[in-house]
Amino acid sequence: MDWQPNPESLRTLAACLKDSLSGFDKAAQKQAEVMLAQAKASPDLNSYLAYIFSSAGPPAGLAQSPNDWHLVRSAAAVMLKNNVKSNYKQIPETSIALIKLAVPMGIQDSNSQIRSYAGNIATEMIQRGGLYSWPELLQELLKLLGNESGQVSNEAQEGAMAAMAKICEDNTKLLEREHNGQRPLNVLLPKFIQATKSPLPKVRAQALTAINIFTPRKSQAMLNSIDDLLQHLFFLAEDPVADVRRQVCRAFVRLVETRPDKLLPHLSGLVEYIISQQKSDDEDLACEAAEFWLSVGEHDDLWRSLEPYIQKIIPVLLECMVYSPEDIAMLGGESDDEDEEDREEDIKPQFAKKNLKRGANTEGSAEASQNGNAYERLASMDDDLEEGEIDDELDEEGDENPDEKWTLRKCSAAALDVFATDFGGPVFTSILPYLQTNLKHEDWPYREAAVLALGAVAEGCMDVVIPHLPELIPYLISLLDDPEPVVRTITCWTLGRYSAWAANLRDPAQRQTYFVPMMDGILRKMVDKNKKVQEAGASAMANLEEKAGKQLEPFCGPIIQQYVVCFNKYKDKNRWILYDCVQTLAEHIGPVLARPELCNQLMPALIDRWQKVPDQSREMFPLLECLSYVAIALGDAFTPYAEPIFARCVNIIHQNLEQTLAANNNPDFDQPDKDFLVTSLDLLSAIIQALDDVKAVKLVQSSQPAFFELLSFCMEDPADQVQQSAYALLGDCSKFVFEQLKPFLPSILPILLKRLDLENILDEEVDESFAVVNNACWSAGEIAMQYKKGMAPFVPELLQRCVEIISNPGVPPGVTENAAIALGRLGLDNYDLLAPHLAKFSEEFLKAMDDIDPSEEKATAFKGFSMVVAHNPQTMEKDLLHFFTSIARYRDLKLQNPVKQELHEILQNVLNIYRQLIPQFNDFIAQLQPQDQQALKATYAL
Repeated sequence: MDWQPNPESLRTLAACLKDSLSGFDKAAQKQAEVMLAQAKASPDLNSYLAYIFSSAGPPAGLAQSPNDWHLVRSAAAVMLKNNVKSNYKQIPETSIALIKLAVPMGIQDSNSQIRSYAGNIATEMIQRGGLYSWPELLQELLKLLGNESGQVSNEAQEGAMAAMAKICEDNTKLLEREHNGQRPLNVLLPKFIQATKSPLPKVRAQALTAINIFTPRKSQAMLNSIDDLLQHLFFLAEDPVADVRRQVCRAFVRLVETRPDKLLPHLSGLVEYIISQQKSDDEDLACEAAEFWLSVGEHDDLWRSLEPYIQKIIPVLLECMVYSPEDIAMLGGESDDEDEEDREEDIKPQFAKKNLKRGANTEGSAEASQNGNAYERLASMDDDLEEGEIDDELDEEGDENPDEKWTLRKCSAAALDVFATDFGGPVFTSILPYLQTNLKHEDWPYREAAVLALGAVAEGCMDVVIPHLPELIPYLISLLDDPEPVVRTITCWTLGRYSAWAANLRDPAQRQTYFVPMMDGILRKMVDKNKKVQEAGASAMANLEEKAGKQLEPFCGPIIQQYVVCFNKYKDKNRWILYDCVQTLAEHIGPVLARPELCNQLMPALIDRWQKVPDQSREMFPLLECLSYVAIALGDAFTPYAEPIFARCVNIIHQNLEQTLAANNNPDFDQPDKDFLVTSLDLLSAIIQALDDVKAVKLVQSSQPAFFELLSFCMEDPADQVQQSAYALLGDCSKFVFEQLKPFLPSILPILLKRLDLENILDEEVDESFAVVNNACWSAGEIAMQYKKGMAPFVPELLQRCVEIISNPGVPPGVTENAAIALGRLGLDNYDLLAPHLAKFSEEFLKAMDDIDPSEEKATAFKGFSMVVAHNPQTMEKDLLHFFTSIARYRDLKLQNPVKQELHEILQNVLNIYRQLIPQFNDFIAQLQPQDQQALKATYAL
């Protein structure tokens, strides 16, 4: 390096980095943090960090033990990565050049952790500066990996491949994209496949990790290399290293989706291989193998090919569903813990999800065991830990409760569930002997696994299980009192899965025998002495409510009574599920909840929580969501609670937007959680829908002028979920409090029109964006109904946007339908402005209408369209038969007068116009289907 550090500055910086990690001297640590913050102002800081990080030993004059020097280097690396991430554009060119020299040195370091950091800095540099700001990096890494000279150390080869894997993970699309006639991946992928032959196990595993970033994607490179890759995978299938075989299994799992045609000829061998790997003692490998059954079982075509093998596979799944001795030790002999407070990390409800973002680098390191405290400090320094950095060392895999992570047991149960859906009866026949042997097994892990298996096949095998249920259900209900909490927990889940059968029994005596004891048993478990059992009971109850629906009406009293007991008893985590129980009940029994004897029990419990939960608590999310459902169910009976709740929601939105603004202007502030906005907006919508219009108007008036200003900010929020809820609220405001909304429309409508521009939809978030456009279209239609001629200045742009949406085959059907309804409704009062453009949208409009179920929205849209046609009838020539067919088939028995009468008159008027215009009118009508001709003549005076 030409640049040389000032020895004094180097000494000071190294001392600061060391002190910043000191857990023993708090004053020195604080002082060091202040000095490091000040050092950020120096243009040379990143040069010093690169120098320290890439120096294998302390420079002359720096007396540091090897261990201390390693910590100083690590801290320098983390700080350097954070600086590249947050201030790349401000880093001087001289420092960038030094970083580019330091990173390859770090990648070749003898210490695995330093190599890992070097990879993180490399990928951050490429993300911030672009792949072509450092083209020689990939060449250099490939050179190290190829080791053509034979002089490259093992560590350097491992470091190069690990860095490559990280770069691939963070820059996937960039590597697939063409640049100057070349796609980098076309060069890289064959090199990675070659690297799977390396004698170094870590290189083989990392090469497969990099390949697996691209196996689920249909790139040109993968197309070119698939046969070569498969040959290598079959060879690596017998690799002695479990990590390599895990990546082999992952590759097969991902190829199911992208290249089933290539796997099908080898399916028989693959089944044998996956079974053998699923029986491995290595839990991660076994779990990865079991994922294969899930992928194939959920594949539209490939699942049928598994049929000859299911009798082989199912016993392995059942075997893997029994808790292992390690899992049992981790469960720690669950006990009566209902009075223990939840730990902070338990409160955010954790649903077992597969960790799909698996790290590109999961190297461990012996050094992590020393200086534990310093490593924790190091982890907290990093803005955004990459997988494979220190947090891997801190969070030793396997300390997690087996109930809260994705395990082999859960994966096997999920596969059995998918097989039951695929193959039905034969799956139950296959597990029946197992159930008969194990349901009453004296060892609880076998009892528990049998109950899990029975629950797993519930949805797919219901028809063949039904004859056995009269015997099974009472036995399951008896297991609710099993001495082992884990058995009680799984029994709740399984009963919930069979609740549809019990709820839909026609014979009252049978309902009394099976449904009532099932519901009673689940309600009892909601107040079990074990928190996990309470949680399972509450989840099963929400499931039962979903399945039983209105059948629950006679039992609402005791159900709500039990919920009130639970509100007093539950700790934080289970309360989240209790809110779900309340909202599901409200959703399914609706206005029944407004009966005073029910409402007067439930509402005090909810209001008690409402008063206790602070604005910034995450418990606000489920509470606000629950209150939205309750408000809709109670309707006007929600009035006594509405005013303070409405005002607080407006205040929460206000606070959240102010915090967002502060965070945007100051990177030291955290961005607030958008869920506060989403749930508050949804509850405001629910209250406006629930109350009498006069009362809703009062609430909105009391929140003015902030209310609609805040709403327009939410309509432009960067988060799609916030926009989605904001447009739903906008539509409800135009339906129920239009006069209050009206003065703000000149500023609100331009925001709405901008959102309807399909150009603004990003590929990455296409589903969420369309959900926003859907609500925006719906709210545009509602506004058009009320604003009438006031829409005139906005007609040209709204017409253009709606036509673009209904003409685009890539738009989801629901969005097309809402855009068509908005367009039709626009015609009600602005038909004269739309009529000259009728030819642009008549065909697409009629197509969209064909698919919409009868509703008042469809009726008003059809009426508006017909008024446009009446204003420009000649334009319809090519679509006239379609239009007449639509009129003939228009049926809406539920439509109330006056809408029904008005629509009939408009359609009659249009038919009269065409009877005058078309000389051979009866001959024209004769081209319609006979039943359509009859319908027209029966309904209209022709």
